Amino acid sequence: MTTEAPPTTTTSTAPTGHRLWTRSRGIALAVVLVLAAAVAMAAVRSTAHHGELDPRSADPYGSRAVAELLAQRGVSTRVVTTLDAARAATGPDTTLLVAVPDRLTHRQQDRLHSAMADSGGRTVLVAAGSWSVERLAPGVTADPAVSGDSTLAPDCALPEARRAGTADTGGLRYTTAHLDADSCYPSERLATLLRLPAPSGSGDTVVLGAPDILHNDRLDEQGNASLALQLLGSRPHLVWYLPSLSDASGAPTDGRKGFFDLLPSGWLWATLQLFIAAALAAFWRARRFGPLVAERLPVAIRASETTEGRARLYRKADARDRAADALRSATRTRLAPLAGVPVAQAHTPEALLPALSARLPGDGQDLHALLFGPPPGDDAALIALTDRLDALEREVRRS
Repeated sequence: MTTEAPPTTTTSTAPTGHRLWTRSRGIALAVVLVLAAAVAMAAVRSTAHHGELDPRSADPYGSRAVAELLAQRGVSTRVVTTLDAARAATGPDTTLLVAVPDRLTHRQQDRLHSAMADSGGRTVLVAAGSWSVERLAPGVTADPAVSGDSTLAPDCALPEARRAGTADTGGLRYTTAHLDADSCYPSERLATLLRLPAPSGSGDTVVLGAPDILHNDRLDEQGNASLALQLLGSRPHLVWYLPSLSDASGAPTDGRKGFFDLLPSGWLWATLQLFIAAALAAFWRARRFGPLVAERLPVAIRASETTEGRARLYRKADARDRAADALRSATRTRLAPLAGVPVAQAHTPEALLPALSARLPGDGQDLHALLFGPPPGDDAALIALTDRLDALEREVRRS
């Protein structure tokens, strides 16, 4: 009569759903935070002034209203987006308005200034910062601090400014070394509007610190409309230059591109997002802050279970060499005090082996191979090594 063996219980090592969630919740949180940051940045960028300073745009920050008022006074407005078109359109009967001068490269600024200097017309630079104003209007410097007030009084002898009165020119502030320049709408004694006569001819350059007087929603406030129409309507033709990032007219003439020219336009935002993601990942991985705190274990784990678990890991990794090193090292550490050798020298053959040989019968030739020999070649050899180490330790303790 045969008896059926009782079923054996096995512990599944497959990860459970709770364990997977515990492991991945940090990564999921980091992904959610990165996505939230991306959505927030996209929302912020989506609120940018659509069609700003575009004479074809009827949005609040567009400039269609001033273009239509100029058209009623016989001034034609032409929009260009390339440097070559802007340079070709300059002339004594033309006003060239540069909407975003800081978007031009230094090479483009130099080429544009050379065309402006010989045109005999008027050039209006809107909110030109330190990146562009020193090249497009030599002798003018942009102050790092902007004006604290938006609406300012003219306080100068320029006829256009005196007729317009107060206007919303507060923004960038400028200083100039030109003695014949008209410095208007000062804020803390620094001008927010400059008119620089050309060295020869009837041309001039107007540097405007803020674009507010050209916006559709600000044109009917203060003297904005009067000042805008006078500055832009002094010639029968107005060329409205909207610099484009895709304009290749400022590229080197040999056709070669620099390193930054080969990068996509959104590389800066992508780098910022990657930096935020890396910071969040580092914060998530930094689980301990400050010194370690000793805590009592919630359960007591027997030493035999720990040893068995570690042995299974060694066996799974086929790491007989590491297992043998661990066994030999532990045995040497226990034998050293028994043989009168300091623990610090337990792993030095010259110190440990003579002391053990003096306590054991025989010549002790096998001690070196047993305690410091090569790793075993198979599992059977590893088990045999374990038995021999146990036997050695028992013999030393009895001696």
